[in-house]
Amino acid sequence: MSADAKTTIKSGKAILGIEFGSTRIKAVLIDEENKPIAQGSHEWENQLVDGLWTYSIDAIWNGLQDCYADLRSDVNKNYGIEIESLAAIGISAMMHGYMAFNDKEEILAPFRTWRNTNTGQAAAALSELFVFNIPLRWSISHLYQAILNGEEHVKDITYLTTLAGYIHWQLTGKKVLGIGDASGMLPIDPDTKDYSATMVEKFDKLVEPKGFSWKLIDILPKVLSAGEDAGMLTDEGAKKLDVSGNLKAGTPLCPPEGDAGTGMVATNAVKQRTGNVSAGTSSFSMIVLEKDLSKPYEMIDMVTTPDGSPVAMVHCNNCTSDLNAWVGIFKEYQQLLGVPVDMNEVFGKLYNHAITGDADCGGLIAYNYFSGEPITGLAEGRPMFVRSANDKFNLANFMRSHLYASVGVLKIGNDILFNDEKVKVDRITGHGGLFKTKGIGQRVLAAALNSPISVMETAGEGGAWGIALLASYLINSSEKLSLADFLDKNVFGGDAGVEIAPTEEEVAGFNAYIENYKAALPIEEAAVKYKK
Repeated sequence: MSADAKTTIKSGKAILGIEFGSTRIKAVLIDEENKPIAQGSHEWENQLVDGLWTYSIDAIWNGLQDCYADLRSDVNKNYGIEIESLAAIGISAMMHGYMAFNDKEEILAPFRTWRNTNTGQAAAALSELFVFNIPLRWSISHLYQAILNGEEHVKDITYLTTLAGYIHWQLTGKKVLGIGDASGMLPIDPDTKDYSATMVEKFDKLVEPKGFSWKLIDILPKVLSAGEDAGMLTDEGAKKLDVSGNLKAGTPLCPPEGDAGTGMVATNAVKQRTGNVSAGTSSFSMIVLEKDLSKPYEMIDMVTTPDGSPVAMVHCNNCTSDLNAWVGIFKEYQQLLGVPVDMNEVFGKLYNHAITGDADCGGLIAYNYFSGEPITGLAEGRPMFVRSANDKFNLANFMRSHLYASVGVLKIGNDILFNDEKVKVDRITGHGGLFKTKGIGQRVLAAALNSPISVMETAGEGGAWGIALLASYLINSSEKLSLADFLDKNVFGGDAGVEIAPTEEEVAGFNAYIENYKAALPIEEAAVKYKK
């Protein structure tokens, strides 16, 4: 750790990015060259309460404070100093969901996360009304479903926001949201870079008979693009973030963003014809488009980059959870044998062995559905492994089938973009837990998408680094660079990462696997129906 980093922190020139992921809250401190110099984290888990996935308000604040305390501890250990002031702060979190508040700033219903799939009726009605695909997890779907359900709290809403928007509001007093995260609340008009006025008007007319005192635009956060002023850390906000009381108020914050936007930034994929795939607890691909798609698709969500370009997003609720659970079984077996366990080694051995299996997994199929998967039409999920007596059942094929399953649904959605819409991409970058074992997740994804996949050394820094870069852009945007040019020039310096292209055999193998997978989906549907 260099003395320069110590000087940067001591002089208040370090920039802080914090991201609330599904299983971890992470903080990253970066220097003036946008390189990480300290980090902190906090593990957390969602809870299933009354049939809905949620995190409590206490869990949110305890998690944030513990994560920041862990960052302070890292700074203290490595540099022997306290963080007293910062140059800029950015807050990011999992997108979408539903956080509704009354005029006393009290939450009116438990936070409903992106993971909930109970909004089918609302999403279908709004998609028809707006002539635009409205996904189940979007805030507007949650709001309209609450109205359809006759939920008492709806009449008292004065503010509706996402998790990132909520934290930012509490730290700054500002009810704002970055355009990328806002595009997961309600569709954005690419010309005005604000909520679609037509859709706002249609929604107000739709719910007018209910007689609510609010209009939609009055309860939504103000939309901001990357580089715009989003307020300052207040005295109260500083105390909420740093319970030790060392952090001073007055730091500017960039617009709060969703994890999709920070993933684009962290992989230098905000330019048109670039894309990225985030693969962890859930997975999603983001392809930045040159033009709008020819029509709406239920499997594809239209969102935006943090600076407002249209993005085709394929979002899957499940990715590595089932894969990790099976690796956990092998860990238990190793412990039973009395062999010391190094989880990186366990993952490495199993993943590398998987690639020696048959390109089509020998007929084996896995469904990694811990929760429902809208793209394949399932409101609930049951993790399953399926084989027939004639399939080639061995360890390599078994592990390979689970690696394929982790990006199987992602492939189904992206096939529409590449095969039907003929979307062109110059570069797709992978990031997230699936790519931690070098080269393997990359090869699997390349076969799934029939496209070369790049992984950067920095991709492991993830969304917390991405939102720190957006905070850096806020205070350095006086150079008048676009966000894409700022990232190219000041952050990545032309580094495109290490690229792996798929072989014809791997592509054909994955295609054969996915046909089996789609044909056997009724087995998964039956499991949901009969296994409670």
